[in-house]
Amino acid sequence: MNKVQSFVVFTLDDQKFALHLGAVGKIAQAVEIIPLPKAPDIVMGVINVQGRIVPVVNIRRRFQLPERDINVKDHFIVCRTDHLNVAILVDAVLDIIECPQKDIIEQTNILTDVDYVEGVAKSAEGMILIHDLNKFLSNKEADIISGVIKEGDKTVKIKKSSKNQPNSKMSTKGKKR
Repeated sequence: MNKVQSFVVFTLDDQKFALHLGAVGKIAQAVEIIPLPKAPDIVMGVINVQGRIVPVVNIRRRFQLPERDINVKDHFIVCRTDHLNVAILVDAVLDIIECPQKDIIEQTNILTDVDYVEGVAKSAEGMILIHDLNKFLSNKEADIISGVIKEGDKTVKIKKSSKNQPNSKMSTKGKKR
């Protein structure tokens, strides 16, 4: 019996990538990214997802793709890793596919020095790189992100509880990806 795996397929530029469907919690339209001071370079900032602060990792930087401004057609894929929830900013989410194990080439057979790529899926539309989100961030990066978010969360709670704070709006711009 041939095992079948399910993936969410997305694009960056004209390249197709995939994540295991079980790791994906939500797909949402792109919104403004709030910069996160002291975060690792791979982090673009944070977004609010149903009341939770979620870091946005720069998948383009990790894959050494050209960075570009956020487009209104872009999407976030909110994912679970062993360490924390993260969002990745993608150009488009194409489909959910099922791929037989026989059509997946393992990473060790093609990209021996790229740990965060699990393998390549062969499909009728071409090759799709499958990512291992648990290896996408190093343990050190995940720990720093978690610490910065906790620190920022305390600051937000302090500001909300202070009655003498002026009622002002703050404008911030999202980072380029």
